Amino acid sequence: MGHMQLVQEQKGNGLTLRIHALTHVTRFSHGSDGLNESREMDGRFTVEAELHGSGVLIEPGAFQYSVGQVQAAVEQQQQGGFLRRAMATAGTGESAFATRFTGQGRVWTEPTRRHFIIAESTGDAGDDMILDDRAFYLAQDTMQLGVHTHNTVSGALSGNGLRQPKLTGRGIFVVESPVPVSEVEVVELNGSDSVIVDGDMILMYSASLRVELRPLVRGVRNAMRSGEGLVFVISGKGTVFLTPTHRNASIASTALT
Repeated sequence: MGHMQLVQEQKGNGLTLRIHALTHVTRFSHGSDGLNESREMDGRFTVEAELHGSGVLIEPGAFQYSVGQVQAAVEQQQQGGFLRRAMATAGTGESAFATRFTGQGRVWTEPTRRHFIIAESTGDAGDDMILDDRAFYLAQDTMQLGVHTHNTVSGALSGNGLRQPKLTGRGIFVVESPVPVSEVEVVELNGSDSVIVDGDMILMYSASLRVELRPLVRGVRNAMRSGEGLVFVISGKGTVFLTPTHRNASIASTALT
């Protein structure tokens, strides 16, 4: 399509995902072959899911249109409504919903100014991913959306622990990122190292990793002097996806107030 530019493509079993950057005309010119136009990206992106035997689960409200023999159904996910467009708050105990599209054809999502990243999970034990609660966007319907509760951080945030979306199973999926894919830092932990990070910079990480929420500087007096809030300490074997160029209201600092 002339108004889009392909950014990323990933083929899976019965499904191909593509991320497109939308473009707009910046200049018209006359040439020997008629009217020519110059285009540039306008900062919006859309996801195309080409279905050829498999299906996709899409966050509610993200669907734009489909072409082909495509059927849609509402699918209830595990307890703990974390799909942000469906629910106002996480951890209410209500069910989360996603829209499931199946058949043969193409499904397009609403253009948005957030960035998208396509990733793949093997479905092996330990390859499950825990996502930032704003990150889930679309997943192959061979995968399951659940909720992971960090009991280790229960005292800091709420009585029932910090709850985050968890994606399990084999397939390809799309996450929303506040930064372009080129700015995502992928850290592989070997079991001896750890990552200490502000929670707002974590896009997703392996469910096999251990996570602790604590003051960066131990001791009340030291913590007050340093001016730092709570940080996540991630250790074990697995992968962490960070967005170090993104700065926003921090879960670490708001947890203290």
